[in-house]
Amino acid sequence: MKKTEIARQGRTGLSTREKSSQGEIDAFLRDAKHLALPAGTTSGRLIFALDATMSRQPAWDMACGLQGEMFSSVAATGNLSVQLVYFRGQRECRASRWVDNAESLRAVMEKIDCRGGLTQIARVLAHAKKEAEKQRLAALVYVGDSMEENTDELLGLAGELGLRGVKAFVFHDGRDPVAESAFRQIAQLTGGAYLPFDKNSAAELRALLVAVAAYAAGGLKALEAMDSDTARQLLADMR
Repeated sequence: MKKTEIARQGRTGLSTREKSSQGEIDAFLRDAKHLALPAGTTSGRLIFALDATMSRQPAWDMACGLQGEMFSSVAATGNLSVQLVYFRGQRECRASRWVDNAESLRAVMEKIDCRGGLTQIARVLAHAKKEAEKQRLAALVYVGDSMEENTDELLGLAGELGLRGVKAFVFHDGRDPVAESAFRQIAQLTGGAYLPFDKNSAAELRALLVAVAAYAAGGLKALEAMDSDTARQLLADMR
C-alpha cells in the first residue's frame, strides 16, 4: 500500500517519514485508498485542510460533520473531488488521497484526535501549490483558530496560489486578532474569502461550505445559480 504523504522540502513541502504514535493515521490512509478517483476522471478539486492541534478539539466533531454535508451537497453532480489535509503535534502533517465519497471520508476523520502543537499553515499552502502545479485546483478550504508562523512566508505562498487560480476560503474559529489579520490577507491575495465562525454558527458555516463546494465543482456560474443569500454573500466576499 502506498501512503499519500506530503514530501518535505523546506518551505515547499512536508515530511515523507513522519510517523504517528498511534495507528489511526495509518488506518486513515489505508481506509482512504479504495476511495481514490479513477485515472482520467475530470472534476473540480478542493483541498479541505484542518488545524488538528489541541485548541481545536471543541470544534473538531462539528468540522467532521460539516465537511460530510459539504461533500454530499454536490455529490449528485459527480463533479467534486476532495483531499483532506490536517496537521497536529510535532510537525505531523498528512494528506489523504483524492476521494469522492463523503461518508467514508467523514468516518475516517472521526478516528483522528487533536494533539498539542504549533500551527503548520505554511506546509498546507505549500502542498496546495504543489497540487495546483500538477492539475487545476479550484479551492483550498482551511479551518483553524490560530496562527503561530511567519506572516510574510504565509503571504508569499498565498500569492503564489492566487497566481495559479486557487482561491482560499479561510474559516476562522474564534476571534484571535493575529490569526484574523493573517487569514484575511491570505483570502484577499487568492481572491477567496475570510469567514469567521464560532460554536454557535454551525448552520451558517454549513451553508457557506456548501456554497464553496458548489464553486469548486462548477465555478462562479454554479455559485451564481444557487440563488441563495449565502451564495450571494460569498460572491460579494470574493469580489
